[in-house]
Amino acid sequence: MLMHTHEARLDALRKELAKQGLDGFVVPISDEHMSEYVGGYAQRLAWLTGFGGSAGTAVVLANPNLEPGAAMFVDGRYTLQVRDQVDARLWSYESVPQTTIAAWLAQHAPAGARIGYDAWLHGKAWAAAASKALAAKGGTLVAVASNPIDAVWHDRPAPSDAVAVVHEAAHAGQSGEAKRAAVAEWLGEKHLDAAVISALDSIAWLLNIRGSDVERTPVALSYVIAHADGTAELFIAETKLTPALRQHLGNAVRISPREAFVPALAALTGKAVAVDPERAVAAIFAALETAGAKVTELRDPVVLAKAVKNPVEQAGHRAAQARDGAAIARFLHWLSVEGPGGKVTEMSAADRLEAFRKDAGDLRDLSFDTISGSGPNGAIVHYRVSDETNRTLAPGSVYLVDSGGQYPDGTTDITRTVWIAGPDALGQPGAEVRDRFTRVLKGHIALARATFPHGTVGSQLDTLARQYLWQAGLDYAHGTGHGVGSFLSVHEGPQRIAKAGGGQPGTEQELLAGMILSNEPGYYKTGGYGIRIENLVLVEDRAIPGAEGAFLGFETLTLAPLDAAMVARELLSADEIAWWNAYHARVHEVLAPQLQGAARAWLDAACAPL
Repeated sequence: MLMHTHEARLDALRKELAKQGLDGFVVPISDEHMSEYVGGYAQRLAWLTGFGGSAGTAVVLANPNLEPGAAMFVDGRYTLQVRDQVDARLWSYESVPQTTIAAWLAQHAPAGARIGYDAWLHGKAWAAAASKALAAKGGTLVAVASNPIDAVWHDRPAPSDAVAVVHEAAHAGQSGEAKRAAVAEWLGEKHLDAAVISALDSIAWLLNIRGSDVERTPVALSYVIAHADGTAELFIAETKLTPALRQHLGNAVRISPREAFVPALAALTGKAVAVDPERAVAAIFAALETAGAKVTELRDPVVLAKAVKNPVEQAGHRAAQARDGAAIARFLHWLSVEGPGGKVTEMSAADRLEAFRKDAGDLRDLSFDTISGSGPNGAIVHYRVSDETNRTLAPGSVYLVDSGGQYPDGTTDITRTVWIAGPDALGQPGAEVRDRFTRVLKGHIALARATFPHGTVGSQLDTLARQYLWQAGLDYAHGTGHGVGSFLSVHEGPQRIAKAGGGQPGTEQELLAGMILSNEPGYYKTGGYGIRIENLVLVEDRAIPGAEGAFLGFETLTLAPLDAAMVARELLSADEIAWWNAYHARVHEVLAPQLQGAARAWLDAACAPL
């Protein structure tokens, strides 16, 4: 029935394309703000194809007789998931970055084709590359006046009308006025009049506001134009405003309806305006160019300031991690009791974990949909459990759970891989599983213990986490570390730890003290199991006696036990065992006072020296 539904939707879209005189259309997971996670109203790709991942793009050709007539583009994180969720009869599967949409269009689009795209959902660079590829075949990339999917998606939800709220100074650590002044100083240094801020997490951080318009990310749908005099214009729906929010923003932030944003861009005639090509859609550039503004392409001035957490944000994150770690410990204890009974499912485990987080206090949302993967489902990197895929956590199997919480003082993200104990021979993991887990662990420890000079970028550290897997001819198809926000996006740039290039545009960002990143190497055996160990780390200054220059290292922030049953102790060095023991001593120190009874006894055992 579901496949029939998506086939009917694809057919309806093709008829709409023909009506609009288009030979094809490109459908990304995106919104008007280039967000990673988008509201229900913008989930066009999921509606059309059934794909539930957070990154991917589809291309649909209007002629159903072409082969292939439709393609799904995903990266290595979703190679397995896309095959489970998207009908192979209707779609070909394409791997990014091995191929690109532009290259596919150049090969498969009919000569002279008119391929539509929504300029409010794509970046300027993407549009230029696609236009160039089509032009080689006499084709044209056409910015549609209205999205053709919206014409056939009859029960499409409306954008959220939830109110925006103040992010208190006790958590922000810096006033909105001070942040606007810093942006104004930046504009002055570059002889610019204004900056267009369209990324939702940048707006939230700059103005010290939060919202609930996007699941898992506490942001409010809005735009900002920041000016060189320290003032700003906020474009937001009237329904989102409260007296408290108006008072918080003050007179220096002029408030207009969201629909006034495009006319405001048109009014910037002759002004020197900064726009971030990685975070602003092509339509914003087009509006400014039509208005005669002098556009300068620069990184959003909020991005780096947001990434470097101030002392208040750092302290808040540690507090959030302490609560979150206690919830994880209660969950792992519960799992150790209930898992061997063979009645826990991926869904019930995820629900129980969320309940423990709610009990810990002040949970506002999860930071992403929990990845709860048993056995072969754990090998799907960004797996999301559904009624169709829900598995029982079988005794004698590997279980991977990647989860996080949104708290007013911090955003968490943690992955633990555990063995679900069973009777007799199933009581302990086999040699292969322990070998793979321990190689992942060794890489995790190597990165956690790294010391590196100022100026280091993430790709220079990535090998540390992969080296022990590489020695066995193994690897993983995702980055090793992403930035994390402060009660904001769980995936935050510009910092990252990944292979050089990594499919990301632009120059790599050097790691700076105050940045938070994940440390999450993994291993995935298709059809078997998945292993990942993830803690969040804070970049901190390192004092080294006799050092010739300034150095940095990592403070591990995440506090929850790792599963000793999964470890091949003979593969660990004395230094690695010392790290394990010191880490678990710290876990016990912070979490033990929050636990009682059987959960406390479990923690005592889980944190015992290796």
